[in-house]
Amino acid sequence: MACNSCSTGTNGQPRGCKNNGTCGTDSCNKLTVFDWLANMSLPNGEQPFDWVEVRYKNGRKHYYKNTENLTLSIGDIVATQASAGHDIGMVTLTGELVRVQMKRKNISTKPEDTLKIYRKATQKDIDVWTKAREREEPMKVKARQFAIDLRLQMKISDIEFQGDASKATFYYTAEERVDFRELIKVFAREFRTRIEMKQVGFRQEAARLGGIGSCGRELCCSTWLTDFRSVSTSAARYQQLSLNPQKLAGQCGKLKCCLNYELDAYLDALKDFPKTDIKLKTEKGIAVCQKTDIFSGFMWYAYEGEWSNWHKITAQQANDIIEANEKNKPIASLEEFALDLAQNTKTDFENVVGQDSLTRFDSPKRHKKRKKSKGRNKSRNKSSNNKRKPQKSKNASN
Repeated sequence: MACNSCSTGTNGQPRGCKNNGTCGTDSCNKLTVFDWLANMSLPNGEQPFDWVEVRYKNGRKHYYKNTENLTLSIGDIVATQASAGHDIGMVTLTGELVRVQMKRKNISTKPEDTLKIYRKATQKDIDVWTKAREREEPMKVKARQFAIDLRLQMKISDIEFQGDASKATFYYTAEERVDFRELIKVFAREFRTRIEMKQVGFRQEAARLGGIGSCGRELCCSTWLTDFRSVSTSAARYQQLSLNPQKLAGQCGKLKCCLNYELDAYLDALKDFPKTDIKLKTEKGIAVCQKTDIFSGFMWYAYEGEWSNWHKITAQQANDIIEANEKNKPIASLEEFALDLAQNTKTDFENVVGQDSLTRFDSPKRHKKRKKSKGRNKSRNKSSNNKRKPQKSKNASN
């Protein structure tokens, strides 16, 4: 139920995470919404919202109605309604913010769609739940072996027991449709419990399992990202990234979700740029775009047949040349614009941080060593002079 860095209090209640909720286990704040309305009181006569948010294994969340008027707070372990029997989960959100979350996720509050909270979990409920959770990992190893023996093109990524240990849900990923009827029979005969197979996407699998991304942080999908937007290769093209699948793909095997984070900024910056497939016509020849620097506002063009010589101009100058070409106005060459640009674009170093050299901490030590060596030389010279003085006096007397 928890990792080695987390601690569990009495009655299974989480006492806190030593990693500030970043280890990704069930007792941490994985995908938990900050309750910014917790310190605010309701207007007079208004009843608090009687729905709560309950989280299960690996960030799975559902919303339940508190029909028994239980005094629930964040972190309580509760027994909730399930299709058959009951499930055990942790309360992660209460109050008016639950109403906001349900409205954002379009969750119905109709009586026929309402799920209820039965009670706060007793010690017996928590013991059964803990024993069931301990069975999941060895079951996953056996289940994968059974799937391999039956030669099924699928991967069982995770197993989740219901709180009363009456049902086990097997999450799997597959490229195509899989006939797992024989596999379910093997599972039921081996594990002696009700079996439910649920197919998930590759992104959902990465979100459930978690991991560390190429940026060195935990995966966004397993910590704070709740919805998966489609990511296309055009997002990488707009940001001028190399179309290398090994660098652009995440742990799910799909394009990284973070490619969409800065896409809007690039699209806004590209509005001032001409299309790269438009050629510039000059008297010297036809120039083709070779490279663009979006945030600096520069473009590099090369004449056809002279691909090694690039000419740097601004995006505004490229737009002016295109307008002149449309009006059939002659343009001598790109060198005129490039020369003007070289005179106008002088970069001055601005010391913002106040740190000029990386060896600024080493220089005082060197000065101290030199001063010490100078002091030693002076003392040596004095001692040598003192030794030589009496010899001079003897010679003088003689």
